[in-house]
Amino acid sequence: MGGGGSCCEGDVREVVREAYGKLGEGAPGAGCCGPSGCGTGMTADELAKKIGYTAEELRALPEGSNLGLSCGNPTAIAALEPGQTVLDLGSGGGFDCFVAGPKVGAEGRVIGVDMTHEMIARARKNLASYRKTTGLDNVEFRLGEIEHLPVGDGSVDVVISNCVINLSPQKPQVWREIARVLRPGGRVAASDIALLRPLPSDVREMVAALVGCVARAVLVDEYLAMVEAAGLADVRLQPKPEYVAALERFEDPLYRRIAEALPPGSKASDYLTSLDVTARKA
Repeated sequence: MGGGGSCCEGDVREVVREAYGKLGEGAPGAGCCGPSGCGTGMTADELAKKIGYTAEELRALPEGSNLGLSCGNPTAIAALEPGQTVLDLGSGGGFDCFVAGPKVGAEGRVIGVDMTHEMIARARKNLASYRKTTGLDNVEFRLGEIEHLPVGDGSVDVVISNCVINLSPQKPQVWREIARVLRPGGRVAASDIALLRPLPSDVREMVAALVGCVARAVLVDEYLAMVEAAGLADVRLQPKPEYVAALERFEDPLYRRIAEALPPGSKASDYLTSLDVTARKA
């Protein structure tokens, strides 16, 4: 993991764990978004459609697995194939795992990892519905931290993650773990939040921004350096500004608070972007 005081890192982790644990229990709150589409008047499914999920994918999901926490669609950019083993970092209620399962089929495997007991319980509860709807038994959920993945070396074909890596106080370690678990030639496809320019310090200090995937975000150039330092190749970063712009249009409470703390005339999308990240293990 990256440097910094372990005390501060532990505080950050516990703030995030508590907030997402409450979401896992069904309580309203702020994640990257909240469970009702970030408090914008959009439902979680409406938000998912805006960032690339199909109506067919959403109809097939177990009820309650989509918590409106996405900032992209990593299962689409991953171009999943039958028979692959997929690992989802920060799997939450199982949303992307349940989207990925039919894509890899009966010969494939999807493993979701989350650090909150409440989210793991919610995702496992959804397994029965997934199995009944798809006829597949190829998804499992493991409790663990994305900085210390409970997965063997070189055992995964594709790593996906959706608006989670930015929350980690030790992002370089997350990327080293991704490199460790990927098989040679394996790929990572992540959607995340990054900075186009540094945020003012008072925005970074907002706890709501921390839990909302903003305060721990790094500059795009720093993100690229982290991924390359982990030893991954063919790294591609694709900014997706439409995500933040959509939340601004719908007056998401978190992004409204951020805008109020920015210099006059500035808006959140001047500083923040959703980012599609792809790379492979040589």
